[in-house]
Amino acid sequence: MGRLIVVSNRVPAPKPGGASAGGLAVALSGAMEARGGVWFGWSGDTAPPDAPEPEEARLVKKGKVTYALVDLTERDLDDYYAGFSNRMLWPLFHYRMDLTEFTRVTLGGYYRVNKLFARLLQKMVTPDDVVWVHDYHLVPLAADLRAAGLRNRMGFYLHIPFPPPDILTVLPNHADIVRGLAAYDVIGFQTPYDVENFEMYLRREKLGRRLSGDRFVVHGRAVTVLALPVGIETETFAKTALASEKHALVQRMDESLLGRKLIIGVDRLDYSKGIAERIQAYESFLTLDTEWRNRCTYLQITPKSRSEVAEYAAMEREVAELAGRVNGAHADLDWTPIRYVNRAIGRNALAGLYRLASVGLVTPLRDGMNLVAKEFVASQKPHDPGVLLLSRFAGAAYELDGALITNPYDIDGTAGAIARALEMPLDERADRWTRMYERIRDHDVVWWCKSFLDALETPATDGAEVRPITKAAG
Repeated sequence: MGRLIVVSNRVPAPKPGGASAGGLAVALSGAMEARGGVWFGWSGDTAPPDAPEPEEARLVKKGKVTYALVDLTERDLDDYYAGFSNRMLWPLFHYRMDLTEFTRVTLGGYYRVNKLFARLLQKMVTPDDVVWVHDYHLVPLAADLRAAGLRNRMGFYLHIPFPPPDILTVLPNHADIVRGLAAYDVIGFQTPYDVENFEMYLRREKLGRRLSGDRFVVHGRAVTVLALPVGIETETFAKTALASEKHALVQRMDESLLGRKLIIGVDRLDYSKGIAERIQAYESFLTLDTEWRNRCTYLQITPKSRSEVAEYAAMEREVAELAGRVNGAHADLDWTPIRYVNRAIGRNALAGLYRLASVGLVTPLRDGMNLVAKEFVASQKPHDPGVLLLSRFAGAAYELDGALITNPYDIDGTAGAIARALEMPLDERADRWTRMYERIRDHDVVWWCKSFLDALETPATDGAEVRPITKAAG
């Protein structure tokens, strides 16, 4: 069995005194440590504009894992990362066609950086290695590696939604993107709905079809397409939440509530998360259910995200103004309805805050999975669990059938769901929580990692003919 080579946009290289890695990094690092492995991608550092292209990646070793780091120039980051990846693919795949911005310059940068990664990575790959590529930044990578002659088993996992064909075809080079996916042996999506969208696109564009089961033919190659929802370190997170009841920040928060119910929301500052709609729903809840005034507090933790992108800066102002408006209209001398924290909170304290909360609001307008929903469930007290209020447009809604499912676009409906969650009796809360906890315990991040790798390392009997990558029509 060869090494596992993981490729992602950013590499979580170990740093002295750095923050502990999240569950995904732990699972992937564990798989690489067990057999020897390489984690390849952008270092997070910026090279000078006149720097020549690197001839090899910078290596950092820890145990049996080698972190292979590549510096990118500002031009690369503007075109590949901030440009095509996050101003075209990200909004489009989250159904925000109004925010997409396509230019040939950023498209060229996207392919340029993928070719750079392929050129550096191919020097490190041996014939028995298995390559696992992650997320929308790196769709073309396998095609570039195939063009260089590599015939290794290669898999791709998309952590964000895969949109239906009416949305995907807004992308001028949609056929090239799907042709890039066809160069992989296994393609992983978060939900069955994503697989349905992929299959519907193939049929409409006459680019492929389902063979049987999980096998598809795409651009002449047989590939395996799976719905494998990513998980968390469920039992570890539950233990962290229990221990964090004694965390100083959590205890201060508990004392400051003065017996009030805590409602919590935790999101990156991103337009896909539905934060503005959520605050409006909470405002409607306070207006319609006046008996809850001064009896609950809503804590919204929202670290900044991609502040250099104009849409994110505008959203930051909008959310702050909304929170201020609600507090101005409803606050009392001894009560602030919304506590809005615009910075990151450490993992341990966050687990304790989840455990303290009576209601978790996870109401994105569109999300591939949303692991906050699973972290909230894992953190709860089994004898007195809180209620998860979950958007129907989050991938997690396909698994967490004990949540109260809501439509984040329905402001008054979400307001009513908040009231129902706060008033839900203990026996119903416990029943709902038990179903969800058992699901995320049995399908944790280790299960997800093993399931994908098992599929990747088990070649199908129908084979997968590697064909030359030609220019796509359209």
